[in-house]
Amino acid sequence: MHANQGALPGEHPGRAKNPIIKVHDLAWLEFCKPDLMKAEAFAQAFGFSVAYRTSEEIHLRGTQVGTPCVIIRRGTRTRFVSAAFLAADESDVVKLGKVTGHRVKRLHESIGGIGVTLHDRGGQPVRVVAGTHQLPQLPGQHTHTLNFGRPHARVNATQRPPREPARIERLGHVVLSRTRYLENLNWYLGHLGLIVSDFLYYDGQRQRGPVMSFIRCDRGDTPTDHHTLAMTLGPTDRYVHSAYQVRDLDALAAGGEFLADRGYRRSWGIGRHIQGSQIFDYWRDPDGFLVEHFSDGDMFDSSLEPGWAPMTASGLAQWGPPATRDFLGIAPGRQSLQELRSIFSSLREDNEFDAQRLRGLLKVANT
Repeated sequence: MHANQGALPGEHPGRAKNPIIKVHDLAWLEFCKPDLMKAEAFAQAFGFSVAYRTSEEIHLRGTQVGTPCVIIRRGTRTRFVSAAFLAADESDVVKLGKVTGHRVKRLHESIGGIGVTLHDRGGQPVRVVAGTHQLPQLPGQHTHTLNFGRPHARVNATQRPPREPARIERLGHVVLSRTRYLENLNWYLGHLGLIVSDFLYYDGQRQRGPVMSFIRCDRGDTPTDHHTLAMTLGPTDRYVHSAYQVRDLDALAAGGEFLADRGYRRSWGIGRHIQGSQIFDYWRDPDGFLVEHFSDGDMFDSSLEPGWAPMTASGLAQWGPPATRDFLGIAPGRQSLQELRSIFSSLREDNEFDAQRLRGLLKVANT
């Protein structure tokens, strides 16, 4: 076990017995934004490179070989559109389309390959793709020589990490909120073959089941990120944040100084998470979307069973500053007002977010 607690008898197993396919990775995220120039300016300061650009669309990439990390298209309003998952083979895309009754299509020539678009139980488009063009490796960020242990590797030389963008290496994960959390969780496990690394539950409500899961790809004996997708119960179906890997703590910290110097707003950081163990730093883009730099995350193979833990704000990090009101979504402002409206609306509807769950969520915010 990687956690202090495992499942109790009868609790969710964290995986489907016979999933339709097993996706290999998270490929990219798609957004709409009205101002592509503003979006690109932040993206480059955050550490992305532009792989493709037209007047209506930009593709943002990391330094590692693979697909773009983010696709942004011009739209009348800012919104998260979908997540695209990479299948191990084109035959898996065809199988998924056949089983679900959805048409497999050729993707745009800028991406290549084929894809099928499904919808999760929250109505969010979910794309599964394969055979895409592989963007070539780009030069990575400089790795510093560190004086850990003996003999010292750096002698008669100083350490001066420059304030420059933390070069994004790859897309790590996306976090989604769902009013029908368990229904959506089971959909992703059953359709995409994802498996749960950790469950969180509200203190005093474990008997009602989990309210958050950190979910990874199942590659058998090959280790993969602790979570490629995280899902939480909430009063609305929405994007929460996405995370992008950088080289190390120096890249993350110096990159944060670069962002701050240009007037961008940190939401929470720097610290180290508990579930996943990543060193993290969260920022708000100009449209208010939450994005994360991370480094040194856990890698699990398929042999580990899910851990179980109570959800608390103080339990989000091993070290670092306390979780901010902005990160928790309770800072005064337009976003918290929208969340409050969503709470009242959700309590009037038939879903998993009821009055008892609201009390559990408020308890989390107060810890």
